[in-house]
Order: sequence, then structure tokens, then C-alpha cells
Amino acid sequence: METRPDDAKILVLERPHPALWKYYIICAIFTGPGIVFTLPYLFFRYHTLRYRFDAEGVHMKVGILFRREINLTYARIQDIHLRSGIIQRWLGLANLEIQTASGSAGAELVVEGFKEYEAIRDFLYTRMRGYHPGKTSMPATAVSTTPATVTGENAEVVSLLLEIRDELRRTREALDATTPQPPPIPPRHV
Repeated sequence: METRPDDAKILVLERPHPALWKYYIICAIFTGPGIVFTLPYLFFRYHTLRYRFDAEGVHMKVGILFRREINLTYARIQDIHLRSGIIQRWLGLANLEIQTASGSAGAELVVEGFKEYEAIRDFLYTRMRGYHPGKTSMPATAVSTTPATVTGENAEVVSLLLEIRDELRRTREALDATTPQPPPIPPRHV
């Protein structure tokens, strides 16, 4: 798979930065007596949190007893929000909240714990807009009327589209020939 130099850095990311564990500890301390329950939960969350960025989309796994896996294709992504509180900014972290058209009010997937959050956001934006490494888009003027000029995986699609176009043209001409034309309106003299 061909990638741009910036994309290669994103594709190798898997585990969150150790600063996320520091953030979790600070958050647990703020819970006061709840630290007894919060810290173990966040400890296991940090140590089981895994991400994978590949050609299809973003994948997240987390949890030991209650495993949660989210697989989100780039085509489903509608919007990406960056959020970082004061402590996260101090640690150089931010949350990427990825939203889909699922209708839920919250984010479908939250990518947390990476200091490369802006590069990840840019990577996801290019992918959700249809960028595919190794593929170049064909300008509209490059499409010929004969399917023989197109090779590869698009030849069959172009051939089918040209057949549909020709059939629609014949249908329109047949309709125009059978539709009675209204009589011309005589000019009015005032």
C-alpha cells in the first residue's frame, strides 16, 4: 500500500502515549474517595486500549472483562472534533471525537492518548473525503465514449455507465418522438 510520508506515522500508531496514564491518575485523584474504584478501572483501560489505522478505517479495542471493539470505516465518518481540557493541554494530549450519521448525540469513537492528535485529525479528514493512496482521480475530460480506452478495475464500470447513458438517450428520443407537440400559440395583437 502506497502512503504519503505523513500517513506512515499514523498507520504505525497503536498504543496511547504514557502521558494518558498520568492524565488518568490525575482524574482519579479528583474523584476523591472514588479513587478506590476509578483508578483500577482506568489502569485496565489504559493497558488494554489499542487503536489500528488501516486502509479500511479506524479500529479500537479496550477492556478485559467487558471487551469493547469499534470498527469505523472512513466513509462513515461525518465529523471530527478535537477536545482537550486544561490538564490534557498541559500533558500535550487531546481527544478526537469521531461522529457518524448514526443519530446518537455523542461521538461514535473517541481516539485518546496521542500527542499526534492534529496529524491524526488531518489523516482522518483526508480519508473521509475519499483520498485513497495509490489511486489518482481521473478528470472528467479524460472519460472517452468508448470503454476500450479505460483499463483495469474501472473498465467494467465505465462500460456499464456508457450503456446506461446510451439507453437513456434512446429513451429520451423515443419519448420526444411519441409526445404530441402542443400547437403553437398565435401572437396577440393589441
